[in-house]
Amino acid sequence: MPMTGGTEQTTTVIIGTGLSGLAVAAELRRRGVHSIVVDGLDILGAGQPANTASLQRCDAADSVSLRERNEILRHLRNYAASHQVDVRNTTRAVQLTMVRPVPGPAADGSTADGSSAEGASSHQWEVHTPTGILLADHIVLTRCAHSQLRRMLSDFGITVGRNLVAAMRAIGIYLVGVGDLITPSPKEVLRQAKTVGQAISAKVHPENAPTIMTGSFAAVLPA
Repeated sequence: MPMTGGTEQTTTVIIGTGLSGLAVAAELRRRGVHSIVVDGLDILGAGQPANTASLQRCDAADSVSLRERNEILRHLRNYAASHQVDVRNTTRAVQLTMVRPVPGPAADGSTADGSSAEGASSHQWEVHTPTGILLADHIVLTRCAHSQLRRMLSDFGITVGRNLVAAMRAIGIYLVGVGDLITPSPKEVLRQAKTVGQAISAKVHPENAPTIMTGSFAAVLPA
């Protein structure tokens, strides 16, 4: 995508270059949706630090999960390299800013005008990095506690009910590999990546019917 005055336009920015981020990027690539993958977010919302030190990795004490994760990650890295997925391992997101705010969703996931939260957003996001700004319609976060996400939404003036995922999607933010206490298993991460890829693709290409998964990447996804 072209770079003008330090600002680069893309469809989706994925924050996190690990298993979750690469899984979403690969799914979007297969569906013809451009994305840029950058390293983890230092600052959330109105300057709130993303403190993820207390989050546990589900594979930290599980050798089977660790081997499975490493094998899937190897496959995803090969896929990204061979399919020109835009992964920027040395670029780190430092701040996330809402450009065009929308009315906050109510507790049931609807917006102030009564419409569904899904597809209701009319905003864009600025992902600030040390080298410039990435402007995107969709953001994928891959590691942050639910409590931090609720604080971030509050900073943006968004009312959050029980359905955190609906509130996030209403403003164009998607979650993959995000847990309140522990990181989801590798298979669960892949399932989430597929779901998010389908949701974003449906908004970018609403005229396209769901496609059957083909190619080598499909082999690592759960049935």
